[in-house]
Amino acid sequence: MARSRLTPEREAELYEAVLDLLREVGYDALTMDAIAARTRSSKATLYRQWGSKPELVAVSLRHSKPVDVSQIDTGSLRGDFLEMVSQTDDCQMERDTALMRGLARAVHENDDLLQALRELFIEPEMTGLDAMLQRAIDRGEISADNPAVKFVSHMLVGAFVAHPLIKDQPMSQGFLRDYIDAVVLPALGAR
Repeated sequence: MARSRLTPEREAELYEAVLDLLREVGYDALTMDAIAARTRSSKATLYRQWGSKPELVAVSLRHSKPVDVSQIDTGSLRGDFLEMVSQTDDCQMERDTALMRGLARAVHENDDLLQALRELFIEPEMTGLDAMLQRAIDRGEISADNPAVKFVSHMLVGAFVAHPLIKDQPMSQGFLRDYIDAVVLPALGAR
């Protein structure tokens, strides 16, 4: 990504417009022309700053994420997970879940989107989650050799996918808190 000459406020506005358009039309119908029109930018500027639609979408998602998991350190794994959940409200969680469901479909047909999401969104999240889990191991809350440690991200993503399918209800803080206490922490043998 090229060095930005946009103000942080203008960048934030642009990222939000990208996500709004993505929610409205979906990834396949999202065009750089539409983004340029919505944000009163030139298409050339968008390409110069972000290189491609997949990169712009991935950076927009990363920017809009309210929680930097790597920065959460409450002193306990349960506290860290609950702090992570409390950083976003139910309304935003529902919007983000719907957005991610749409992108999950799009990555199957767009390798460049999958690569950009992995590099710019998923890997930083996994790195933060790994740091959170390592702190819990260092504190003696969980064992490094517990086989569930390598599946925590799968458990968390699985909750976001399964809950709306099974219960026909949007994701919520309450559900995630219960899920963490009933599924994630017991699987990790958290003390």
